[in-house]
Amino acid sequence: MPRKTPKATPSKSSLAKSGSPLLEDLRQLIEHARNRVARQVNTDLVMLNWHIGVRIRRDILQEQRAEYGQQIIDALALELSMEYGRAFERSALFRMVQFAEAFPDEQIVATLSQQLGWSHFRELLPIEDEVKRTFYAEMCRIESWSVRALKDKIRRMLFERTAIAKKPDDVAKQELALLRERGELSPDLVFRDPYLLDFLGLSAAYDEKDVENAILRELEQFLLELGTDFSFVARQKRLSIDGDDYYIDLLFFHRRLRRLVVVELKLGRFKAEHKGQLELYLRWLDKHERREGEESPIGLILCAGKSSEQIELLSLDASGIRVAEYVTEMLPKPVLAAKLHQAIQHAREHLSGSEHRLIETEDC
Repeated sequence: MPRKTPKATPSKSSLAKSGSPLLEDLRQLIEHARNRVARQVNTDLVMLNWHIGVRIRRDILQEQRAEYGQQIIDALALELSMEYGRAFERSALFRMVQFAEAFPDEQIVATLSQQLGWSHFRELLPIEDEVKRTFYAEMCRIESWSVRALKDKIRRMLFERTAIAKKPDDVAKQELALLRERGELSPDLVFRDPYLLDFLGLSAAYDEKDVENAILRELEQFLLELGTDFSFVARQKRLSIDGDDYYIDLLFFHRRLRRLVVVELKLGRFKAEHKGQLELYLRWLDKHERREGEESPIGLILCAGKSSEQIELLSLDASGIRVAEYVTEMLPKPVLAAKLHQAIQHAREHLSGSEHRLIETEDC
């Protein structure tokens, strides 16, 4: 009987060279399973640490601060670390208690743990202000920041540079609740002031064209400073109105806000006439470029300086316009912190005064 010749099986190298669909499909299955397992392990670890913190607070600390009952926690840490390793040493247990104090709602923790790892939460725990901590947690969740990105956002004082930091706590909490529950991102959470453009590497003397060229050269970094949902659309976009040509410096689209965003660069201080120019651009875009399902375009004027009173009098928000300063050299953190604290205080005082005047009007 003639001997059958066995079929040749493809070698590993021949499969790789041929770009085998089977090989690619199996790779995707394996990677998908690994990622799913890693996410589940991360969620389980976060929830474990939260439950440990809750139990220690309830059963030992009696809902008091972590300094209470240190001796009992020391004894717990000794037993647990001997059995389960360094992850349950004294400092780790105190961190879990802090975690339960800072994030008391189990459902919120469960939702955040789908995107944030324990390392993310460790960066958030030192933030004492509840609104600030919630802001970083929710923005980290929806924009999928790495731990490194989160640390950088905190270092560069992102929260203090957003409009939501300038609002009363109860208003800010309402906006953050909408972000958490519905995924609704407001312009107050997106835009910031000032924008830190120290990565552009501009020399001491520069003009608006230099800034624009530097932004395009460092577009990736600029988009990171703007926020992860921004997409670049055009530079020097031409608008033709009554036979005259106008040019938009930079045009972006924000995916979550679902609207075009005009960015106009001004070398000097903000001037009142800048409003009319940008309003013209926005109305033209709304008429000719806005697509079905999109919101009305909005604008951002980036300038070297501004007057808060002038901006208040012009009621720019009603026109869909934001004005922000840009900084081309990173200020020392104490200087930046003082500058932002002053801006936040001024904005809150203005809002408080507006509410007071409104109440007086209603009483009349």
